[in-house]
Formats: sequence, structure tokens, C-alpha cells
Amino acid sequence: MFLPYPVIEQLDDAQVATWEKHFAGAKHERPRAIEEGIWRRTQDPANSIQSGWSEDEQGRRRIVHYRYRYDLDYTFPVPRLVLADLYLYTSVLGPKAEIDEYRSNVRFWLIEGGWRQVDDAMWSKGDLRVTVTPHDTHPQDERASRQTPPGFCSLDVVFLSEDFEVTRNVRQMPWNVLAGGIRIKDERGNPTYADDLSELKNFLPFQVEIGCGTSVEAGVPPLHFLHQAYRVTERTDNVMKQTHPFVLSPKKDTLVREMLLDATAKADELTTMFRVSFLAEPTAAHHALKALHDAGHFVGPVLQHNFDLLAARAGLEECFVRRYDQKIPPVPFHPEAKALLVVGLHADRRSVEKRARERGMKVFYVDTEGLEEFGKYMPYPLEGPQDGDVIVKAEAIPTLIELCHQLGVNVPVTQAAA
Repeated sequence: MFLPYPVIEQLDDAQVATWEKHFAGAKHERPRAIEEGIWRRTQDPANSIQSGWSEDEQGRRRIVHYRYRYDLDYTFPVPRLVLADLYLYTSVLGPKAEIDEYRSNVRFWLIEGGWRQVDDAMWSKGDLRVTVTPHDTHPQDERASRQTPPGFCSLDVVFLSEDFEVTRNVRQMPWNVLAGGIRIKDERGNPTYADDLSELKNFLPFQVEIGCGTSVEAGVPPLHFLHQAYRVTERTDNVMKQTHPFVLSPKKDTLVREMLLDATAKADELTTMFRVSFLAEPTAAHHALKALHDAGHFVGPVLQHNFDLLAARAGLEECFVRRYDQKIPPVPFHPEAKALLVVGLHADRRSVEKRARERGMKVFYVDTEGLEEFGKYMPYPLEGPQDGDVIVKAEAIPTLIELCHQLGVNVPVTQAAA
């Protein structure tokens, strides 16, 4: 694989301006030209359905961490959006016989894929380097005083572009996430259901938190697309499931094999989320929020979990809260906000809603509480609404446009119809 790798072959002037203003030129809580994701899959009684935990089957672990840097490339007649640097870290812990077989397979894939061996641990091909490191006891487990199950060992496989500097803090992130333990789901209370957001008129001004729902309405893939791309969850058939099993066995982990046999082909899948997010446009929901903000009904920045910057591109200030370096990131609640409107966000992973309630703010949700998978509807109830909260079980676009109408706020016709 050679870098820079083309993600969008030709950008027009407007797209270049979008890149410079929102992705490269603006200062954010973290650089938006960076795409990053972490999964740590472990076996625990609390996730036994997905992990296969039992008294006789426990201790497996798999970690995937990626961090990519995107940029504009002007070496061609027209500017291109490119993947400039790549870091992909995988670590798998399992029974020694399985890890030994996996290590042997990795070496076979390296040879079959045409990689050149640099030393005992490193291989090279194009602009990528791969290191393969076995551990009887992983150094991170020693550091954290975690016990390695008897008869278990681990293997780390790391892909890195030649000159990409990945700091110690970045390399440590997945292990810090692991140390935090599995997330305990909120216990749902007894929220009230409403047909619309009429009651919100009694709690003005409000602040807004948005999840992937508004992005999905804009055509951005949902999070489970990444679960499939990075092979962290078994989603290989059209089976309707409330939960999908974790990929913990090296035999089921095809990510490393795909990268070693043809990294260039795999790169197209791994850059899809960023490409589609960049090409997406703000929807009528984002423009409705901007109109509500301009009218003074909505105050403060959008508390944003998505890296697509759609709210910012609609003219709103964003505060990005989906962070790996801060488990509970600080949130700039506006001092005048009397309510928090949560749009298209399934769970309160950053305790934003919890902290809003503690401030005396009333919490409203707009969410369909379900999704279409393989042509069928699957219920997906919100995780943690509490007594006193209000849920409008509907899509964001019509609900927010209707709120504008109720408050006498005009949304441009072309945007309201989008």
C-alpha cells in the first residue's frame, strides 16, 4: 500500500473550502483530520451473551485501535482527499495453542502478501510497516497487575505508515479504556411519551446533544458499519439479532489477514466512514436547530458525538464529547439552559444527560427507538431515560421542523423540504 491513498479523487472549490474551514483550519477539542476508533472485547459475566463467557470459557480478549490522518493532496491537477497516515493496532489474548496457530498464519499471510522481512519482528511493504510481537504475559497486563489466565498468551500485530509518529499517550489509549472496565448500562426509569415537543416550549431556552441519528438521516453509515469493517462483531449474514457476538477467537479475526494479503483493497473499506461523512450535507434537522439557535430558543454549543461536523457546517458551534482521552469529558452547559434536547442518541455514555438532570434541567429525547435492518424493523429502546424525562418517538427532521413551526421560527423552504 502506498501513501497518500486517494479517498476522494477530485474535490471542487466548495469541498476544499469545507476541508480548510472545518477539518483542517479550525481548532477543535481534537483534530478533525484525525479519525480514531477503539474496541476492547473481553469475556465477562455481564456480557456473556455476546462474549460467550462461562465458568469454563473465559479470559479471552481482543483489542483494535485505529488512528488515521487525512489531508489534501495537490500533486495532481485537482486537489484530492487522501489518507496520509495510518496506525492500526490489534492485540489478541487466548489459549496458547490458538495463538501459536494464529502467529503461524500471520507469518504465512506476510509471505503470501509479498511483505519483506526487516528483522525478527518487522516486515515492510510499500509505505507500511508491520510488527508482530508475541507475549507470554503482555507488558500492559504486568503494568496493570492483571492476571493472565493459565495457558494463555497474546499476539500484537501493528500496522504503521513509515513516518507517522504515534505518541505514547495515543498508544496507551486502548489500555486506559480497558482499565475502565466494561460499561454498566443505565437502568431505565419511567419516562413519558409525547407526540411532539410541545412541552419543550415551557423550558426555554434549551441546549442540544446529538448522536448518530441525525448523521444517519444525512446518509452516514451507523456505527455497526465500523463493527463489521474492523471485524469486531459477527455480522456476516442477514440475521436479525438484538446483540451480535464479539469476535474473540483468532480464527474468526479476519482483519489482520485482509490487511496482510491486500492492504490497498482493505483501505477502501476502512476509509468509507470518513469519505461518506465528508461528502454528507447538513439535513433539515441541522438547519432547524440553527434557526432555533438564531431565534434564541436554543443556547450554547451542540454537544456532539459525531466527527462529521454536520452541525458545524450548518453554522452551529460544536463541542465534541466522544473522547477516548477523557471518559467523562467536561461539558459547557449554558447557564440559562432549562432543558436538554437529546436527538438520536441511544445511551448516555458520557453522562451528559445525568449531569443535566443534576443541574435541574428537564431532558427531552427525539428518537425512533428502532431501526431498519435487512428490510425489517428492530426495536431499539433508549437505554437510560428517567422519571420526568419526555420521549418523542419520531425522526429528527419532521420533529424539529414542527418545533420551529410551533415556536414561530422560519426554516428556509429548501431546507425544510430536504
